[in-house]
Amino acid sequence: MNDSNETTVHQDKTFTGINYAEKRLENREFIKCEFINCDFSKSNLSHNDFMDCHFKQCNFSLTIVTGTGFKDVTFTDCKVLGIDFSKCNKFLFSFHFEQSHLDYSTFYGAKLRKTKFTDCSLKETDFEESDLTSAIFHNCDLSGATFVRSVLEKTDFRTARNFSFDPSVNKVKQAKFSAQNLAGLLYHYNLDVDYN
Repeated sequence: MNDSNETTVHQDKTFTGINYAEKRLENREFIKCEFINCDFSKSNLSHNDFMDCHFKQCNFSLTIVTGTGFKDVTFTDCKVLGIDFSKCNKFLFSFHFEQSHLDYSTFYGAKLRKTKFTDCSLKETDFEESDLTSAIFHNCDLSGATFVRSVLEKTDFRTARNFSFDPSVNKVKQAKFSAQNLAGLLYHYNLDVDYN
């Protein structure tokens, strides 16, 4: 048997200050691991699995995640810029994002039910055809984020800002909004909304 194809399992480990920038990580499985101040920018993490892991102050700018499994993974204070999450392993796919920058990332067609985004920047993020049922955007900036044919039922936008989408091309039943941010639903009608 070829040793290079065997999966290396890391469990209950902490990785601090590791620089994986522009490198390829292969045949790895991480269970209940913590990554602190690690650089994965422009690295290739394809076909590795991360389960019950926590990333803190890590850089994931332009990281390749084709076939990568992320199950019950938390990103805290991370740069997660320009990542195509639509190519991840669909069977290991659940996240929490806190105080992180996910600008220019794509979740096209992804199942993000009950995903919690807290204090995040999601500028120009693509949520087209994604299922965000019961997801929460708590204090998030959604400037330029795309919602088309998305399931936004019971999604909580009450403290989100700068979002705009057409309710007629998304499923929005029981979605939650505050009176202050309803203008984002009317943007495509080009109305002049007065807040005085």
